[in-house]
Amino acid sequence: MRRAIAILTVLTVAACDVTVQPAPAPSSQPVSTAKRTGGPQSVSDFRAVVARVEPVAERACRQLSPQRNCDFRIIIDDRAGLGANAYQTYEKSGRPLIAFTPALFREMRNRDELAFALAHEAAHHIEGHIQQTQSSAQTGAILGAVLGSVIGLDQAGVETATNIGGTVGARRYSKGFELEADSLGARIAQQAGYDPLRGVLYFQDAADPGDQFLGTHPPNADRITVVRNAVR
Repeated sequence: MRRAIAILTVLTVAACDVTVQPAPAPSSQPVSTAKRTGGPQSVSDFRAVVARVEPVAERACRQLSPQRNCDFRIIIDDRAGLGANAYQTYEKSGRPLIAFTPALFREMRNRDELAFALAHEAAHHIEGHIQQTQSSAQTGAILGAVLGSVIGLDQAGVETATNIGGTVGARRYSKGFELEADSLGARIAQQAGYDPLRGVLYFQDAADPGDQFLGTHPPNADRITVVRNAVR
């Protein structure tokens, strides 16, 4: 156990060597006390938002990341048992895929919230966050394997160190990536005719992850502040 903790500590420091684009720094401004208004959203609301946000997101993609596939496919993931979620991934062909679950529609109170969430997911692709996360995870896994061998761990110990290194690498920059996507997503939503300051208020009522060590999301207050700074 002590060896595993030592490896985790070393890898946390070593992973800092991976270079990524810095996220916008949150300011010290207070979080808005505005109230969320509206009611649960529907599939028709989502489709109306997609019709306006998708062309703006694709145009931003072509301008900022012309080397990427900017032909987004946006779907509703209605598989049974899924919670409230939106995510970005890729089809086997490499086409960027953005999915929303119906449970998320029911949590969101207006189209501004839907638009901000959609633009945020598109921004992850434009910024290349999945590729950067994979690269960081690979670097962390290699460092874990090397360090495990250097300090004399057996095969099982090296495998554990490799897994720890991969996890640390994958999560090391995830909070910064979320803030980057919030900043760019806010501008995309705004250009599509929606109010990102109203849209980001979703996080006032959402569960706050706080500032957990190796957490995947930043505190909600930071996200609201970054959006405010991005669009003012």
